[in-house]
Amino acid sequence: MAHDPGHIELHDPETDPLATYVLEPDDVRPLLRRIVASPGAAVFTSHAPFTGGPIAAIPLSTPDDVARAARAARGAQRLWAARPLRDRTAVLARVHDLVLERQSDVLDLIQVEAGKARVSAFEEVCDIANVARHYAARAGRYLAPRRVASLIPGLTTTRVLRHPVGVVGIIAPWNFPLTLTLGDVLPALVAGNAVILRPDPQTALTSLWAAELLEEAGLPEGLLQVVVGDGPTVGAAVVENVDHVSFTGSTRTGRIVAAQAGERLVPVTLELGGKNPMYVAEDVDVEVAAEGAVRACFVGTGQVCVSIERIYVHEDVAEAFTEAFVRRTRALRLGSGLDYRSDVGSLTSAAQLATVVEHVEDAVGHGATVLAGGVHRSDLGPWFYEPTILVDVPNEARLVREETFGPVVTLYRVASDDEAVAAMNDSEFGLNASVWTADSRRGAALAARVRAGSVNVNEGYVATWGSVGAPQGGVGSSGIGRRHGREGLWETTRTQTVAVQHGVHGVLGAPGVGLHRLFDLGTETWPRVYTEALRAMRTLRLP
Repeated sequence: MAHDPGHIELHDPETDPLATYVLEPDDVRPLLRRIVASPGAAVFTSHAPFTGGPIAAIPLSTPDDVARAARAARGAQRLWAARPLRDRTAVLARVHDLVLERQSDVLDLIQVEAGKARVSAFEEVCDIANVARHYAARAGRYLAPRRVASLIPGLTTTRVLRHPVGVVGIIAPWNFPLTLTLGDVLPALVAGNAVILRPDPQTALTSLWAAELLEEAGLPEGLLQVVVGDGPTVGAAVVENVDHVSFTGSTRTGRIVAAQAGERLVPVTLELGGKNPMYVAEDVDVEVAAEGAVRACFVGTGQVCVSIERIYVHEDVAEAFTEAFVRRTRALRLGSGLDYRSDVGSLTSAAQLATVVEHVEDAVGHGATVLAGGVHRSDLGPWFYEPTILVDVPNEARLVREETFGPVVTLYRVASDDEAVAAMNDSEFGLNASVWTADSRRGAALAARVRAGSVNVNEGYVATWGSVGAPQGGVGSSGIGRRHGREGLWETTRTQTVAVQHGVHGVLGAPGVGLHRLFDLGTETWPRVYTEALRAMRTLRLP
């Protein structure tokens, strides 16, 4: 590339006497004290995407700090797991109330750190309230001992118990600093675990705000330990010190995390990359579908794991849909105000802007046409980029296969449902997908054919993500494991099967009827007897 998009000279108040922080140091100091870091620790200066100005000097943890945090977490976890479940769910219920009451504060913080439009930041508040409410109400059912089919009906009782794994490590990205931290912390805590949370340094203040909120909600001291640092050192140290790893990030890094955890036989939950597709069938209301597509593609400036980057439109409505989609996209308001007057905010970093610019320029260089956007809006701030729609993108272009993770989407025409499904499935990724049709049954049938962990019919991503009672995750290179629902809670538990054999010792002088009676028949007789018993259970349709 001939230029460096978004390059600005970043000033650090720690070394530049003329530079000032975006946030008052006295205001953020109580939050920074929550980081497990040694005195005199090195610092990372985070910068505001809206302006490029320095936000705060974030103390950085070391691997020794992570080990210290793990020891403290283990001590607190044993007491926490022993407490009644109602004590744990009460904390989540209080979190629900507090995050709604204090939303203005955290919305400001998310916008300052991540550069989101306020409406996109509000999705994170909604998500935490949903998750907290759900697990506060359903954790008892999800964690209850479960009776299962037994060896000998009437004589054997078998139950499956769930225990907390111990200490859960959560390695979170920068794009959803509240949802992908607190949203994963809550189910781990209600299951009886302690948590070591490693947020991205760029958005650490939002995570620290969440830690403060949990404390106010009644979480005992020591159960949530926050460490801050890069992935290769601090992230790796988290993997080395916990009993389960939850990682959200790139596929490349996810494979490294999985390999490291595998050396210790530690289970992992990985939500990784995506190249999420949408199909618009010929029977849609194009205005309704276009409105949904705009939200699905450009919310969070496209820096959303489940946002749409490919749209396949049936040829019968391609022209009408494209016109409506382009018109609505061009009408989006870009801005940096801490209010609801903007639809789209900034990209979060110069690196993310560079990827977006590279992908668009590469596609255009291969013959693609820009229908909307394609412009770096440095007049608004260092890392703003207009929502962009491309057509005529050849297979050689990088963004055909690679995740852009920005406000860029490509349009393609298809002639049938079968062609659409084949194109949607032509990817190594399988995180989220969307199908739009006026026929709900047709939409559900098409969704079942798409290779993705979640598929929304007549919605982009909110329907599945917001259904917090259902599991959310990817297939293929989009990850393993699930968050949300009972499956998300079970990720941070281990099972124990307890089978009780009744009647072994007899009652009131009567002989026992345990398995020893069967085996006492002798090695030639008991197999014949049990064969007939198995046939009888099959006849009676016993499970």
